[in-house]
Amino acid sequence: MSSDRSKDVTPPPLPAPLAVPVADSHTHLDMQSGTVEEGLAKAASVGVTTVVQVGCDVNGSRWAADTAAAHPGVHATVALHPNEAPRIVLGDPDGWSRQGERPAGGDAALDEALAEIDRLAALPHVKGVGETGLDHFRTGPEGIAAQERSFRAHIEIAKRHGKALVIHDRDAHDDVLRILKEEGAPERTVFHCYSGDADMARICTENGYFMSFAGNVTFKNAQPLRDALVAAPRELVLVETDAPFLTPAPYRGRPNAPYLIPVTLRAMAAVKGLDEDTLAAAVSANTARAFDY
Repeated sequence: MSSDRSKDVTPPPLPAPLAVPVADSHTHLDMQSGTVEEGLAKAASVGVTTVVQVGCDVNGSRWAADTAAAHPGVHATVALHPNEAPRIVLGDPDGWSRQGERPAGGDAALDEALAEIDRLAALPHVKGVGETGLDHFRTGPEGIAAQERSFRAHIEIAKRHGKALVIHDRDAHDDVLRILKEEGAPERTVFHCYSGDADMARICTENGYFMSFAGNVTFKNAQPLRDALVAAPRELVLVETDAPFLTPAPYRGRPNAPYLIPVTLRAMAAVKGLDEDTLAAAVSANTARAFDY
C-alpha cells in the first residue's frame, strides 16, 4: 500500500470504444468504487461486455458467485488466494488482510475453507477455480507449506468440476510449473497477470496454458513482459485489468476498472503488430474458450 497522500484517486477518462467487444478476464468488482451496475455499464459503453469476477477468500468467493448469478455479463471464479491459505493456517496477527486480525486455525481451518470453495465451484455460474497458486513475494518460508497444500487442493477441485484454473504466480514461476506438472493441470489453465519471460511463455504454449496480460504490460520497465507477449501465440492470449490494481500507462497509480481494458488491449496490439480488431476478436474467443461460456 502506498503512503503517498498526494495519490491521484480520480478515475481515468473513458477510452475510445472497441469495435469488437471483449472480456476482462480478471477483475475485483468488490474492491472498486461505485456499484456493480455502474461499473458494468461503464465497461459495456467502451466494448467490454463481459467480466470475470475473481474470488480471493471464502467471503469474496461467495460474493463472486452471487454477483455472477445476478448479472449475465459476469462470470465467477472462487478460491483462496495464495496469501490467504497461510493466514488461515498460521493466523494474521497484524490484520493486514482486508478481513482484519485473525487467530491461527491450523490445517482443520484450511480444510473447512477448501470445502466451501469446493461447494461453490460446483455452481453453474462459477466458471473457474482461482486465483490460486504461489506467492513467494508476500508469504515467507513459514507459509510455503500451506500455500502448496492449498494450490494442490484447488487443482484437484478444478479438475473434478471441469472448471478453469486461474493462477496467481508471483516470484514463484518454477514452483508453479512444477506443481502443475506433478498434479496434472486442468484442461483449461490461465496464468492471470502473466509475469514470466519469453522462455516461460514458450513453456506455457507447449502446455496450452492461457496467458492473461494486465496493465503492467504498458509500464516502461516491462520489456520482458512485452517480449513474452510477442512469444505468446494469439490463440492463448487474454487481457485483464486486475482492477482496482495495475492501471495501465499513462494512468498508472490511479484507480483501475474494467472500462480501461481498451487501453491495455491497444498497447498489446501494437506490441504484437496486429490491428486492434484482430486482437480483440482473438481475445474475445479465447476468454470464452478458457472459461467455457
